[in-house]
Amino acid sequence: MISLQDILASVRGYNPKADLSLIEKAYRFSEKVHEGQKRASGEPYFIHPVEVAAILAEMQLDAASIAAGLLHDTVEDTLIPIDEIKKEFGPEISLLVDGVTKLSKIKFSTTEEKQAENFRKMMLAMAVDIRVILIKLADRLNNMR
Repeated sequence: MISLQDILASVRGYNPKADLSLIEKAYRFSEKVHEGQKRASGEPYFIHPVEVAAILAEMQLDAASIAAGLLHDTVEDTLIPIDEIKKEFGPEISLLVDGVTKLSKIKFSTTEEKQAENFRKMMLAMAVDIRVILIKLADRLNNMR
């Protein structure tokens, strides 16, 4: 499993001035709220957000994006409301997490309808902050692996 230290070392390598405490705080928060959850494979759920964060670090994204990657499923898969994310991590990370959550929410009846709506949602999210799309793509990539 990828460790917090692996992610921090990666970020430190390309951005020595990054706010690593923000990433560490998001790591601890995500670890706590996903405690006891399992993936369909039986592995601890927390491995997924850590791997998403590692992908984002490989992409050399900023600390806020990596923190949001660690938190991207907290609102959707736990009882944590987006307001708590905003209170704990500020409006920037809250906006990223909320954007990723909204990209996942809507269900459709036909494949064409779903594809068209997914494309529309991606365009809207990119207009607000391209990092939302990058986090969602890292999420999907990890799920495909």
